[in-house]
Amino acid sequence: MTTTTSPLRIALIGTGFMGRMHTQAWRTAPRFFDLPRTPQTVLLVGRRPDATAEAAARWDWPEHSIDWREAVDRDDIDVVDICTPGDTHAEIAIAALAAGKHVLCEKPVANTVAEAQEMTDAAARATGIAICGFSYRRTPALALARELIAEGRIGEIRHVRAQYLQDWLSDPDSPHTWRLDRDRAGSGALGDIGAHSIDAAQWLAGQDITAVSATVRTFVTSRPRRSAVEGLGGVAADTSDRLPVTVDDAAAFTARFDGGALGVFEATRMATGRRNANRIEINGDRGSIAFDFERMNELEVYDAADDAAQGFRRVQVTEARHPYAGAWWPAGHGLGYEHLFTHQAVDFVRAVAGEVPVSPSFADATQVQRVLAAVEQSAAHDSILTPVAPAAAPTEGTPA
Repeated sequence: MTTTTSPLRIALIGTGFMGRMHTQAWRTAPRFFDLPRTPQTVLLVGRRPDATAEAAARWDWPEHSIDWREAVDRDDIDVVDICTPGDTHAEIAIAALAAGKHVLCEKPVANTVAEAQEMTDAAARATGIAICGFSYRRTPALALARELIAEGRIGEIRHVRAQYLQDWLSDPDSPHTWRLDRDRAGSGALGDIGAHSIDAAQWLAGQDITAVSATVRTFVTSRPRRSAVEGLGGVAADTSDRLPVTVDDAAAFTARFDGGALGVFEATRMATGRRNANRIEINGDRGSIAFDFERMNELEVYDAADDAAQGFRRVQVTEARHPYAGAWWPAGHGLGYEHLFTHQAVDFVRAVAGEVPVSPSFADATQVQRVLAAVEQSAAHDSILTPVAPAAAPTEGTPA
């Protein structure tokens, strides 16, 4: 291993699902990948004192706090990793960047286009880097798909179709969560999981979405209040006390891409039997590529010029020459969900060192936010074709 002893000192804000994933990622990355600097977990920040202390002890964070400003103000913190609800992203990220920190922020980057643009402008002025956590980009099979598409293997792209199907809210008595509150989450299935599909589609195709026609639905309009938290991640509910659901349960839309492709998207947390079916297929004039995260170590590839073997070919993306895979296990031994976050940590550290591009940037994430806003606008106007707002001009004094 050639990892240096120069530390990259991390403050993580958020003790929920993503906080657990990011903690593991920072610890694992230098153990399997050669990195120019060594991630060092220093400070864990939460909201509630007891729960934050419990998380810090369980995950072996040496220090903890309930004030995110401590992470921004301390000189011994290099990176602020934001794993909080969307309504807090802009304030934390902008303050951290202004303080000279590097920032990793979970998706969606913000709850509004205006906030996302403010974050993008702050990143343009900053000395540190800023990356948005669209972790599915770090799936080896999708990274390989991007390479093949960029090489022209499937030719001119005509169709992009993406589905992200989950079912964890199918039961109407599933307890209320901040993800069902528009003020905190911004949107529902659209922003929570649809944002991943939008980012992946634009990244893979190398094209931006320019217009959408959409519809959204909320099938369950109230949910029982959580009555207790039984340890980390435990939930109980009081079915007699219900809170309103102010976000979408499902969204569907068609899209135009600036390179001429036609897109079809669906995102739902109500697809019974589908735990995490994140699917995307791209059809070109010379072939196609298809991916389903429920079979995350596989990529389906079709070559229209191969007359002898028509049909999709299944590729096991576990060879040492495939993206990220060579750092892990022997060929054929697949990876899991947690590995995406390790790959994200690896790319982040290398981007800090200038070895790889800053990607996805806050500007990339803001383009996703513009699409989310256009989808909601279209749905509000009964699926009228709605243009995606153009990128804002850089704020005065920031690089173009």
